[in-house]
Amino acid sequence: MNHSKIVNTEVIRLITIPISHYCEKVRWALDLLQIPYIEEKHVPAFHRSTTRKYGGSSVPLLVTKSGNFTDSTDILHYLDTIGSSGVSLYPEQPELRREVAELEELFDARLGVDVRNWGYFYRSGDRATMRKAWCKGTPVVERVGFEIAFPFISAKVRQVYSITAESAAASLQGIRDIFDKVDRILASGKPYLAGDKLSAADLTFAALAAPVLLPPEHPVLVSKIEELPIEMASVIKELQATPAGVYGLGLYREHRRV
Repeated sequence: MNHSKIVNTEVIRLITIPISHYCEKVRWALDLLQIPYIEEKHVPAFHRSTTRKYGGSSVPLLVTKSGNFTDSTDILHYLDTIGSSGVSLYPEQPELRREVAELEELFDARLGVDVRNWGYFYRSGDRATMRKAWCKGTPVVERVGFEIAFPFISAKVRQVYSITAESAAASLQGIRDIFDKVDRILASGKPYLAGDKLSAADLTFAALAAPVLLPPEHPVLVSKIEELPIEMASVIKELQATPAGVYGLGLYREHRRV
């Protein structure tokens, strides 16, 4: 739940770029743990004037009375200490906790990066799509800035992330490798990726895989599969049909309530 009016409690601020799947990871955790917050959305590049004030350069960034958190995993650990929903993202058992940590790190470092790079190869040059992905709910001045600076921002994204046909192909293989790993974990009969309860590992996998799964429950995704380039849509259909894809879609259906 996203509360714009919060009474008798701390107002936590989540600074985001709307479409960022790392931001969705944190947004989902806040909603799941029933922690009131205000989301402050920014257009890429323009977000830096805000994040810089709080000691960060990228998003998500969480602003709290306890300090500012600039890494999605650090944010989830903090949120796990203040949630009141009875849900815990990190098991108490050391072995399970270590398993969750390893999977979360793997998904953050590889799946999230590969999904971002593969998607931007197809979509970062599409002004209309990126307007919906980057601008919804952002300040008017930033939306005007987007229209003026879009060619530069788009080119910068491709430069910073080294987006080429070759890197996109490598990223797609990386996505498939992670899905294969999740397939193998699920084949053991576990109800969740680590232990018998939903954890940060599950939430991270589903959130970071969302742009290649297109779950209907996602609060921000901007394209339907029939609107995508044929090659892109074909890959998404393939991934949706894997055990990992079915699992990720199921997590959204069962646990992503906004």
